[in-house]
Amino acid sequence: MASTDLTGRRVLAIVTNYGVEQDELVVPTRALRDAGATVVVAAQSTEPIVTLVGDKDPGESVRPDTTIGEADASGFDLLLVPGGTINADTVRQDADAVSLVTAFATSGRPVAAICHGPWLLVEADLVKGKELTSFPSLTTDVRNAGGSWVDRSVVTDVEEGFTLVTSRTPDDLDDFVREVTTALAAREPSSD
Repeated sequence: MASTDLTGRRVLAIVTNYGVEQDELVVPTRALRDAGATVVVAAQSTEPIVTLVGDKDPGESVRPDTTIGEADASGFDLLLVPGGTINADTVRQDADAVSLVTAFATSGRPVAAICHGPWLLVEADLVKGKELTSFPSLTTDVRNAGGSWVDRSVVTDVEEGFTLVTSRTPDDLDDFVREVTTALAAREPSSD
């Protein structure tokens, strides 16, 4: 990761204010920033984000940079959708979050989702024709939405007009961060 320079690249991470899996937000955010990318974290409100570890134990508190409703997709090169059961189930019901993921996909910009994060793509009807992975409990949802679910640590799919990088759990973060970095490095930096 250290050899990839992401200077000039901008990443938008979207989460709720409670229930995001700590490492699925914190690890990619830190790694991408360390490689030179600007990462903006958008939550549903400006209150601190209360992360969880294993969906139950308190994790780090993270201060959001903006709100999902105020985020403008056009200024970013990649959308990061962390998981956590509570976070993912709540964010997929947020119309602004659905609009953001749709804007990224329809404009051909990459989306990276881990664990339960792909629920947002199911909600936005963006998995049809895509091969992806997720936390295993989403298998039926992905298949019912027209996607092909596979059990691998990371899957990068470039079909259907946009790059989608997905992983199963925090155990896959090394592979996930590597593939997110590759997808981001392949993009020209945004002009904003």
